[in-house]
Amino acid sequence: MGTRDFIRERFFPHMWCPGCGHGTVLNCLIRAVESLGLDKSQIVMASGIGCSARISGYVDFHSLHTLHGRALAFATGVKFSQPALTLIVPMGDGDALAIGGNHFIHAARRNIDVTAIVMNNRTYGMTGGQYSPMSLMGDCGTTAPMGTLERPFDAVKLATAAGATFVARTTTYHAREGISILKRAIAHKGFSMVEFLSQCPTQYGRRNGLADAPSMLEYFKTHTVPIGSEKAQEDPNILERGIFVDEDRPEYCESYAAMVQKMAPSSGDGGAL
Repeated sequence: MGTRDFIRERFFPHMWCPGCGHGTVLNCLIRAVESLGLDKSQIVMASGIGCSARISGYVDFHSLHTLHGRALAFATGVKFSQPALTLIVPMGDGDALAIGGNHFIHAARRNIDVTAIVMNNRTYGMTGGQYSPMSLMGDCGTTAPMGTLERPFDAVKLATAAGATFVARTTTYHAREGISILKRAIAHKGFSMVEFLSQCPTQYGRRNGLADAPSMLEYFKTHTVPIGSEKAQEDPNILERGIFVDEDRPEYCESYAAMVQKMAPSSGDGGAL
């Protein structure tokens, strides 16, 4: 089975703007799924609303295009009812960490076995370029023409503090790295969060001095370094990339099933508790 077997070609060309990084994320995801040898009939993708959420329409998996910020809630329900399925949840930065913030931290806290992909372009792209919880201080948007005064969330630190058992960050410039990280995230048993820095030249870039995709990709190249690099210690504007957390902990659905089994009446006791 080739990579084209995992996409719905009838829905192409896609709706993303020229230069958008989300197509690269889709490419990395498809290559990761193919490399893992997964059966696409056993994969469910749940997405919310926004540019990133449109991925669910382009993949030939079972897919749910749900409500803004609620994709993880829908994914949780699917995982509970069909725990053998592989759940993948692509989200935008606002979708995941603004309206979806509580769902995000509690899915991580419970360690439910889903892979959350946070496509961070630091803006609300589809609705007009408003600043997001991931916009950097001083970033301009339609709702912050003079620059935002708010500190951004650090998705890696937030996911780690909330209890995610797999936490990673990469960029659309580092596509091969992205494929490798996604493979490990999907194979991980528990809540996995992969942040992809993804360029949005249309809404974010042209308002913040990065007017085209090559400029934004160059920024990802020069402003990120592998975990442990001295450059990150010397310059607070440089982000580390790689896998920050990878640990084993009881997965929620498995723990729940074990509890139900323990509470089930044994044979021959007449059904009494």
